[in-house]
Amino acid sequence: MDLTKAITLSLGEVAEPVVTAYRLGVILHQLYAEKAYQGEKISRLQKDFATSAEFHQRLAELLNAGVLRPLRGCSATVYSLLGRRDDDAEEIACSIDPFCYLSHLSAMAHHGLTERIPTALFVSSPDARAWKQFALERMEKDLKRGYAAYREHGLPLLTRLKLDKIGRREVHRFASSHLGAYKNVQGKTLRVSSIGRTFLDMLRNPELCGGMRHVMEVFEEHAAGYLPLIVSEITQHGSKIDKVRAGYILEERMHLRDATVESWAALAQRGGSRKLDASAEYVPKWSDKWCLSLNL
Repeated sequence: MDLTKAITLSLGEVAEPVVTAYRLGVILHQLYAEKAYQGEKISRLQKDFATSAEFHQRLAELLNAGVLRPLRGCSATVYSLLGRRDDDAEEIACSIDPFCYLSHLSAMAHHGLTERIPTALFVSSPDARAWKQFALERMEKDLKRGYAAYREHGLPLLTRLKLDKIGRREVHRFASSHLGAYKNVQGKTLRVSSIGRTFLDMLRNPELCGGMRHVMEVFEEHAAGYLPLIVSEITQHGSKIDKVRAGYILEERMHLRDATVESWAALAQRGGSRKLDASAEYVPKWSDKWCLSLNL
């Protein structure tokens, strides 16, 4: 078997709808290290490591053969695979950024919390510093003892690619902590914020979730059914103001009874200027118990 065939067969095993230059680099690196594909020896492969020049040579061959093609409207180092659909922006985003997940209005739509169909794609991802650390850990895991040689020979690294648009669809990527944040969707290259985190995001950024009035509608229609998940997420990862906002909606507005939610009333700050809608102006109408400006 020649190397080009081995690379092509390896790409056929990729689960994602697209591949990045880094993913292709890892495939090439592993084939050089093993000198075989699924037990079948690769002919005329003597060296233990591929170089940057050899990577670009193989990439050119794959592009010329139509096995790969640059993904339209995206980074120059992202490629569609022959025979794969490349119109699922959600899965493509999660392939390009392995640490991002659907959030805000996109997550609401995925979970069936809203009938609104977002024209843009909303994803959350670690900030630049945390992303770099996650990437380092991922590369060390992927390449194991070959990590140092991989870098030394100039093969593509796992980097945070620009993600402003996929095809014609705009992408809004926000910095977010990953703690308790998302779940993997079975059978897909897709991650989505958990139900609890989705409700927490609605409180923090209502302007990214259809506006505060829509957020209130979603809470009033769905929050009772997900109350334990919402309370658990906000207890673990919510700030004081997150708990106060949630407490007002769940206890005072929806009349739900929960001991943990009731305890959040102790976090209310009298004489302050806290607002129910973080994205709107303060108005002189408030909840006495929760000390919030009801600025709907």
